[in-house]
Amino acid sequence: MVVAIACIAFFSCEKNATDQTTLHIHLTDGPGDFQQVNVDIQEIRIKSAQDSAQWISLPTNAGIYNLLDFQNGIDTLIASGPVPLDTLKEVRFILGPNNSVMVDSVLYALETPSAQQSGLKIKINKHLNLDVNTLLLDFDAAESIKIQGNGVYRLHPVIKLK
Repeated sequence: MVVAIACIAFFSCEKNATDQTTLHIHLTDGPGDFQQVNVDIQEIRIKSAQDSAQWISLPTNAGIYNLLDFQNGIDTLIASGPVPLDTLKEVRFILGPNNSVMVDSVLYALETPSAQQSGLKIKINKHLNLDVNTLLLDFDAAESIKIQGNGVYRLHPVIKLK
C-alpha cells in the first residue's frame, strides 16, 4: 500500500507598508494510488481573527488541477493577495463541479459534498507576521478519497497543518 501524504497548499507572507501582508498560496502534492486526482478550484477565501464574521476572497487562478502534476518539489501558485496582518483562522477552497479521480485508467467523477457551496474549510489559527512567514498544509490523498459501496468516489479531505 502506498501512503500518500500530499501538500496542497504552501503559504508565504510578505509585509506591506500598512497593517497587511501578502498571502501566496501554492499547490503541491505527493504520490498516491491514483493516476489522476483532479480538483476544480474556483476560489480561495480566508478568514482572519480581525474580522471573523467575513471571508476575504483572494485573487485565484481558477481551474482544474491534477494534484499529481505537482509532486517532488513542484508547485503552482493558485492564489495571492493582501490580507490583514493578523491571525489567519481558516482557509476555504470553493470547488467547481469538474472533480475526478483516475483509477486503473478509468476516470471517475469525484463527489465533493458541500465543497461547491460552502467549500473545503481548513482551520489554521496561525498569526501572520515576518517571523512566521510560511505555512504548509498536508493533504493526505490516500485518506481523503473514499470509494462508496455503489462505486462512487467521494472527497473527504484529510488536511493537516505542518
